Amino acid sequence: MRLRRALIALLAPASALILAVLVSSIAVLLIHQSPLTAFKDMAQFGVRTDSLIFAANEAIPLFVSGLAVAIGFKMGLFNIGVEGQYTLAALLAAYVGAVTPVPGFLRIILILLVAMTVGAAWASVAGILKVTRGVHEVISTIMLNFIAFGFTSYLLAHLLKQQNRPGDFVVKTKEIPSSGLIPSLNGLLRGLGVHPPAGSDLYGFLPLALALGIVYYVLIWRTRFGFDLRASGFNPNASRVSGVDPRSMVLKVMILSGAVAGLVGMPDLFGLYHRYTIDFVAGLGFTGIAVALVGRNHPVGIALAAFLFGFLDRSAQVLDLVGIPKEITIIMRGVIILCVVIAYEVVRRVVQAQEVKAAAERMRQLSEEGQTEPVPA
Repeated sequence: MRLRRALIALLAPASALILAVLVSSIAVLLIHQSPLTAFKDMAQFGVRTDSLIFAANEAIPLFVSGLAVAIGFKMGLFNIGVEGQYTLAALLAAYVGAVTPVPGFLRIILILLVAMTVGAAWASVAGILKVTRGVHEVISTIMLNFIAFGFTSYLLAHLLKQQNRPGDFVVKTKEIPSSGLIPSLNGLLRGLGVHPPAGSDLYGFLPLALALGIVYYVLIWRTRFGFDLRASGFNPNASRVSGVDPRSMVLKVMILSGAVAGLVGMPDLFGLYHRYTIDFVAGLGFTGIAVALVGRNHPVGIALAAFLFGFLDRSAQVLDLVGIPKEITIIMRGVIILCVVIAYEVVRRVVQAQEVKAAAERMRQLSEEGQTEPVPA
């Protein structure tokens, strides 16, 4: 029974991916190009060593973003504010990490703690508004995103920027010292027999992201807190009767989600930018929502979805060279997300119907066994 349910569940992402390929093929045919040629070029370019490293680097922050969103999803909360939370957190963490005179290893810890604290504090505002005033978290987090964007721009432009040399017009904070950066994993790759080309550095944040995924799994599925969290999302009234304070749980979940959201910008901060700039990577929070949906809020699924999105972005870069708009991958993303949501709902209903049918069959068997038992004299 479990194997059958697992196979049915796998049909959802598989069917969504197949349908996305079909719809994208139609789009390619409409511009009089060959879909087979397009996907062949994407596959050949995407499996190159530098492309795989690029896809992995892009997947790491998306994975963290997906985890941040999934924490709220497991309780039925929609933290749409990951974008603003990690943006503000990245700015303040980069500034504090650059100006605080501490040793390298402690500087890394300080940057991570500042990022988590800022993200948690910003997300807690939405939690407080929900438990005290009944403001829906979707509305409050969306509004807080815009406030965070404006606040970040103000701080960067007027208070936290470094004094540039003449001719340098890029607004940015001071650079984090090299001792306070997480080194790349290229040395590990070479030890495994993989030789990255020049300019391709695998982010050193990868082990921390994997550890974060493990902590997420243990916390959600192997602790009392995680059980209360999931129970509150599944049946708030029953959880309240069992002694779980829903107001307290909402606030805790929003703070936890915000703390993880604060780490979303850290892979790029440590591995690429080394400071916060006006063109710091954006959009990770909103894409993380899609990653969490496709990954069904499970760390393994989120990791696969994040890498899929990173792979599509990287492999699409070759399409411009063959006269095909790389925006085809945006169509694929949208179709995947839409189809996955629909397919998961269909799978849920099919599994639910099977469970009801199995329970009814079991009750019928028990009833027949009771009727055939001899009556004692």
